[in-house]
Amino acid sequence: MYTFLNNKKVITVQEDATIEEVAGILTENNISGAPVINKEGNLVGIVTEEDLLHKETNPRTPGFVNILGAFIYINGLERYREDFKKLAANKALEIMTTDVITVDGDTEIEQVAALMVDNDINRVPVVENNSIIGIISRADIVKTLARRF
Repeated sequence: MYTFLNNKKVITVQEDATIEEVAGILTENNISGAPVINKEGNLVGIVTEEDLLHKETNPRTPGFVNILGAFIYINGLERYREDFKKLAANKALEIMTTDVITVDGDTEIEQVAALMVDNDINRVPVVENNSIIGIISRADIVKTLARRF
């Protein structure tokens, strides 16, 4: 069990927070992402610096093939739609990632590390009954591994 590395002081963002408020929270707390919660305190998403970068970039163009004047999209259309949605976002609810990978308090550190690597994510909320009870970052895992050696 990894409870000794579970950061229980979780900095969260309200789902109705403005993009400016989200950027301020991340900056003030020197973090690169935060769970998004609703008024009941339940996890509804996660917002990261990467999400905020979409406000300053153009949507990534999907791959397509032009056959007799018709565009047939072969990949990236969903990513383009997500990019465009984030470009127009004004609130955390509109820019956050909703498909959040979480763990419970009994998950082994090796499983958490594998989730991070396999899904290219930097933090994993620890959730119990849809409420956040902690968060684990890549730095937390590295610190724990350093203590083992």
